[in-house]
Amino acid sequence: MTVATNQQTASPNVPPIDGIFRALADPTRRRVVERLNRSPASVGELAQPFGMALPSFIEHLKVLESCGLVRSQKTGRVRTYRLAPEPLKLAENWLTEQRALWERRLDQFDAYVMTLKEKDI
Repeated sequence: MTVATNQQTASPNVPPIDGIFRALADPTRRRVVERLNRSPASVGELAQPFGMALPSFIEHLKVLESCGLVRSQKTGRVRTYRLAPEPLKLAENWLTEQRALWERRLDQFDAYVMTLKEKDI
């Protein structure tokens, strides 16, 4: 299985948030992010729970790294990945804005329904 890398995130026309959500849309990559929440890990440690060929798994890591969710460092022959929380904050802020928008809309709708009920009484 080959995973397409997220080359669009490097484009100036694509907002960084798109690459973050695209990367997090995949369950394997979400599990990698969850694992890196605990501590940095080598490629081998990260790949171990997944039943896929190492080259395919590395493509997942490339997608996560290309959007900034993880950073890697090579020491000798071992590449270690760690979580980069800044992009997660960007996604969290976007979701918070969306939630506030929909809560306002639902509050307005609720107020409208209440005025309709009052007119019927």
